[in-house]
Amino acid sequence: MKIGFIGTGVMGSRMAGRLLINGYQLKVYNRTKEKVQALVEKGAEHAETIASLAGECDIICTCLSMPGDVEEVYLGGHGIVKHARPGLICIDFTTVGADTSKAVFEKAAERGIDYLDAPVSGGPEGAENGTLTIIVGGDRQAFEKVSSVLEALGATIEYLGPSGSGSIAKLINQYLVAVHSLAASEAMVTGAAFGLDSEKLLNILKVSYGDSRMLRRHMEEYVLDRQFAPGGAVKYVLKDVRLANQLLEQAGLNEFTGQMAKHAFETAAAKGLNDHDMSAVIQPLEEKCGVEVMKHAAP
Repeated sequence: MKIGFIGTGVMGSRMAGRLLINGYQLKVYNRTKEKVQALVEKGAEHAETIASLAGECDIICTCLSMPGDVEEVYLGGHGIVKHARPGLICIDFTTVGADTSKAVFEKAAERGIDYLDAPVSGGPEGAENGTLTIIVGGDRQAFEKVSSVLEALGATIEYLGPSGSGSIAKLINQYLVAVHSLAASEAMVTGAAFGLDSEKLLNILKVSYGDSRMLRRHMEEYVLDRQFAPGGAVKYVLKDVRLANQLLEQAGLNEFTGQMAKHAFETAAAKGLNDHDMSAVIQPLEEKCGVEVMKHAAP
């Protein structure tokens, strides 16, 4: 069985590496050829084009950046659907809207190709260690056929139902990521504005009901050390919360906290923080209040 992997960025390269470690025959493609070199050195085969990869593989995995990338890679003139053989199973790990997932699913089905929306959560460390959470929508039989591949990549794998189900669940998760990121940032900036020691405040919150995974991640790994190299960039969370907000509107909600989170991430992006870690959403708040949330030097 030959697996194709398209999109070998921060997440995709690590996921593709896991497949190699588990003994799968792998063919890889990325628009930037340099990003596949390390995988080729580990035993992967490089594909010059998406079309050539699509015509040779039994399973194709994609891990891309934006919904437009998914549409182009799958439905474009040089894309997977046009050039793949019937019977191919595609696993898309990209976070996109349910409408995008359903559109690709339908076009792929017309050519006898299965498409699973299977967005992931767990960050680069989860991809590196094979401990991702993978949330899957699409045909159940196709899901069962590729379950061993998914088990090489994730520790928690959930099949949720028809096409689009995985994408919806992942966007709900990303909604909470965005909202919790903003709430944690607001809380820590307010504490700093009133002169509280940021480390001591964090320690209190970590053992109180105000604790959250995003609070710990952002403060401990990024903000207190003033280090904002991305694990997950501002631009991706902004994309996700915009898509997630559409779900809430479609569900019938008119006012919700995601609207404030979207505005906060838009503000961060407008200030040149697009490629910084998502925790950088705190920086415009700090600027507004004239404080910095950081470690204090020992006396």
